[in-house]
Amino acid sequence: MTKPCCTSETETGSGHNKDQHCSIGQQQSAAATSCCGTHESEAVEQSTPASCCDTDASKRDWLLIAGISIVVGALSLYWLNRSTGLPMPEWLGAFCASVTHTLHTMWWGVAVGIVFLAILGQVPKELVTRLMGTGRGFIGILRATAAGVLLDLCSHGILMVGTKLYERGASAGQVIAFLVASPWNSLSLTLILVALVGWKLTLVYLVLSAVVAVISGMVFDRLVARGVLPSNPNTVVSQSSTPFLASAREQWQASRWDVKRVQSAALQGLKDSRMVIRWLFVGVIIAAAMQVFISPEDYAYWFGPTIVGLAVTTVAATIIEVCSEGSTPIAADIANQANAPGNGFAFLMAGIATDYTEVVVLKDMSRSWKFALFLPVVTLPQVLVLAMVLNQFS
Repeated sequence: MTKPCCTSETETGSGHNKDQHCSIGQQQSAAATSCCGTHESEAVEQSTPASCCDTDASKRDWLLIAGISIVVGALSLYWLNRSTGLPMPEWLGAFCASVTHTLHTMWWGVAVGIVFLAILGQVPKELVTRLMGTGRGFIGILRATAAGVLLDLCSHGILMVGTKLYERGASAGQVIAFLVASPWNSLSLTLILVALVGWKLTLVYLVLSAVVAVISGMVFDRLVARGVLPSNPNTVVSQSSTPFLASAREQWQASRWDVKRVQSAALQGLKDSRMVIRWLFVGVIIAAAMQVFISPEDYAYWFGPTIVGLAVTTVAATIIEVCSEGSTPIAADIANQANAPGNGFAFLMAGIATDYTEVVVLKDMSRSWKFALFLPVVTLPQVLVLAMVLNQFS
């Protein structure tokens, strides 16, 4: 049975602004639905899912099944062609070769990412929330950005956490910095990106995305201070007076690590990786199809390090509604095939800035269309300028 919204003082945080909390609670469920189906509201209120795409065991994950089928089929055809000379159309051979090459490049990143998912799954989410805190100013924005990078969530799943933080009293700037920093900066996707484009370009992407998150958060807080955007009406209630490091030390000392705990963590890591693998396969398939059906000349023109290429990339990032796990291989392909590192960065970041699901969730969270629409207004120009600068080094 679905639990009614705001049935008690405890659920609404001292009963202050009950309607606002009801709206946020309902929107958290909506955010969970946006990517992969509906969750029960109890699950949203009690704990945040490990990803936006956790599905019920009773439901078949058709996207994952289709992705595995296509990828395994492409791998099989590729090796059959190599070993037996199996004839196949030229486009199919190119598609299978592209899928095989991409998986061969990033398999180790996926494996190490699963290990990190298993480790992070043992870290209480409350610790990450407390790391972010609710302090205003530059330090508060930095803490929000750091918390966003630590959480291994996709661009839709992060919305549930963001709205919960807003309900707990985080400033508008902290929420925006958290949302912008989170989607592809997770450890698992960072490792995969290292495998695809190298550690130097990955480090550049990581630093620049954090810069965009911090600047955007500061701008939002300044706009709120000037009355341009609505402030957060929720009462700030400290969860604990214990310092973060002391609390983390207590959690570690209280943890009991044995064979059973390690096995449980490993199984949870594999389970959580299902969302990553699902959308990675989608991205691999799209990237392979782009390589097959777009000639190198057209690729260089439409996605190259030019104003036209950047514009096409931005439009594509807006239209292609995939989770961050799916956008990572596509962005890497744009950076490598079109020799446009700035466009790869723009594809990763512009999808976050222009995502219509995120805009709608922010509108319902803040009850202000102006607040929601300022997300692309503030972030997209920064992304485009940084992308143009990066393209100069192509």
